[in-house]
Amino acid sequence: MSTATLTEWAYPLAESLLSDPLPRRWRHSLGVAQRARAIAEIVGPDAELLEAAAVLHDIGYSPDLAKTGFHPLDGARYLRDVANADERVVRLVAHHSCAWMEAEARGLREELEGEFPREDPRLADALCFCDMNTTPDGTPTNPVDRINEIAGRYGSDSLIGQFIRRAEPEILLCTVRVLTRVSEAKAGTTQPM
Repeated sequence: MSTATLTEWAYPLAESLLSDPLPRRWRHSLGVAQRARAIAEIVGPDAELLEAAAVLHDIGYSPDLAKTGFHPLDGARYLRDVANADERVVRLVAHHSCAWMEAEARGLREELEGEFPREDPRLADALCFCDMNTTPDGTPTNPVDRINEIAGRYGSDSLIGQFIRRAEPEILLCTVRVLTRVSEAKAGTTQPM
């Protein structure tokens, strides 16, 4: 990585991988990054880290990167092995939005966790919140509608449909934890991370 800030580096990289082959996924990624900026106050000095991970979180869907078919792992490996990304960004991408549960369903949990340690749980919550409160088109939503949309798009009997329903309680808890921190920050009762 050059002397560019994390976000100055992350946006063009994500755009180069997603905008042409997957324009809807690119719009979603931009929306997730926008949510990250909206909650920057709760992550303090890690705000730029969160935003960079947010815009990059789905690059593993890029046809150029998809190797295992499990986008968190494919994206994280690319960031680590090719892009020489910040280690914390790599870990957030690898574990975004309860990825360990999908990895387990795919028989890849040991591989995921062996290669990529988890990042600070509060940052992981923040990224999950941003992802699960953004539609595929990049507009704001709520996690219940987002989970229903994912299950409907993939089918409730599919691996993704089953994973998202299994992850639903944790996704909802992430949302509650983040919204509580946002509320406390607005009230001035907590300090950023």
